[in-house]
Amino acid sequence: MPAPNLLAALSLRLPIIQGPMTGSDTPALAAAVSASGGLGMLGCGMRSPDAMAEAAAQVRQWTDRPFGMNLFAQDTPAPDAATVAAALERLAPLYAEFGLTAAAPARWCEDFNAQLDALIAARPAVASFTFGILTAEQVERLHAADCHVIGTATTVAEALAWADVGADAVCASGMEAGGHRGTFLASGGMPGAQPSLADFAAAMVGTLPLVAQCVDALAPRGIPVVAAGGIMDGRGIAAAQALGARAVQMGTAFLACDESGISPAYRAALQSATATDTRASGALTGRPARGIVNTLMERLHPDEAHVPAYPVQNALTGALRRACAQEGRADYLSLWAGQGVAAVRPMRAAALMGVLEQEWRAARAGMAG
Repeated sequence: MPAPNLLAALSLRLPIIQGPMTGSDTPALAAAVSASGGLGMLGCGMRSPDAMAEAAAQVRQWTDRPFGMNLFAQDTPAPDAATVAAALERLAPLYAEFGLTAAAPARWCEDFNAQLDALIAARPAVASFTFGILTAEQVERLHAADCHVIGTATTVAEALAWADVGADAVCASGMEAGGHRGTFLASGGMPGAQPSLADFAAAMVGTLPLVAQCVDALAPRGIPVVAAGGIMDGRGIAAAQALGARAVQMGTAFLACDESGISPAYRAALQSATATDTRASGALTGRPARGIVNTLMERLHPDEAHVPAYPVQNALTGALRRACAQEGRADYLSLWAGQGVAAVRPMRAAALMGVLEQEWRAARAGMAG
């Protein structure tokens, strides 16, 4: 059954969930957040089932506190040859700058069903999902493994869809959030239809109205809301709770922590970014995502309407981004970050959790006064 008191259900001391940050997360970061009273998360969307099991085991070596695992709910694509060839042709000049030839990878993504089996075997306290939605039967499997299910929603309709399949909570992800948008409902389309660029644009709802509307829609059904997008300090946590959110999910705030897995070039970009340096673009990966504007985004963005959908474009640009990282450059990386990026605070995760707790308690006291 859904648990309105999410913090009590998960034995959390603080209403803070670390964003999954797939590709930038580490077991050390998740363990530190959980050990500090929040909920650490492993972003497993691009991990193999074996890597998922290994990461979960590492978290458990460092803490006995609850943690979560996040997956991309997606089907394995089968793009036609012409689509792939056209994408490779567009990318060829960029690859040539690194002395590389653009080529299709051996596979487009991990198999979701195998990942879901691995997650259930790992039995984390929380299983969260983005990019798509589970079936009621899949949610029941997770409940049988004692996992609380949190679905990502960018609209009220998506939040209600997650409620209908039995989710225990919904993460309302506002347009300020860094990284990929979780939008999965297509307007006026057949069931299972993929969202268009217009659908993604329509789902760019700000965190404040989205959280308030999701709380109003889900409260009668006893389903708590987690707020995400642009929350960087204790004031933001308190503000989200004032709107009815039970907890917040913070990704960008933890990116600059010592334990995160980002490269030195990525760290430097974070620390020099201003509040207006991010943009949402689907050109890098085939799914709109918010990141710091750099050369790669500027060169690919004009073709946004033509690139193949995620994960195909993501796989096709993967070797390019890895080459850039190996050279210590940030101009061809995917620098995912939210609109609060100017407020990042480089420090160890436990120290950041302590600061956030102090700020949150002070903000709550100010509201009460």
